[in-house]
Amino acid sequence: MKRRTVIFGALSTLALTQALRAASDAGEEVFEITRSDQEWRAMLSEMEYHVMRKEGTERAFTSPLDKNYADGMYHCRGCDLPLYSSEHKYNSGTGWPSFWQAQENAVATKEDRKFFMVRTECHCRRCGSHLGHVFDDGPQPTGKRHCINGVSLVFKAA
Repeated sequence: MKRRTVIFGALSTLALTQALRAASDAGEEVFEITRSDQEWRAMLSEMEYHVMRKEGTERAFTSPLDKNYADGMYHCRGCDLPLYSSEHKYNSGTGWPSFWQAQENAVATKEDRKFFMVRTECHCRRCGSHLGHVFDDGPQPTGKRHCINGVSLVFKAA
């Protein structure tokens, strides 16, 4: 192995470590899967990009996944991480797919202060894609309602 290859590798690792530390110190979340804005735009439709990368919301009652009650798993459109089981889906009447719990270690949350209110935003813990919001008016046993944009999900039948 050449000395310059080792030096270049060490410098690259150091630069990446410092960039991740700077993002973390700035309060930005660092995700396991990252893509450039151009890569996200190339793989997502305009609505998917608006919802998943700009924290938008699809119109209520427009997602076919809202009325899907087949057995299977709902995956993140951005990175294919399994997020929600059909066993935890229910009809909330809100017009968005709703679940009373996410898969373990699949969804992360943060405070959302848009529109003059405080809500709990949820996103994919692996790629950071915006999914929707979590509310405290869901069914037991959790009492939670994960109100999720259907465009952020891909359903895979069992």
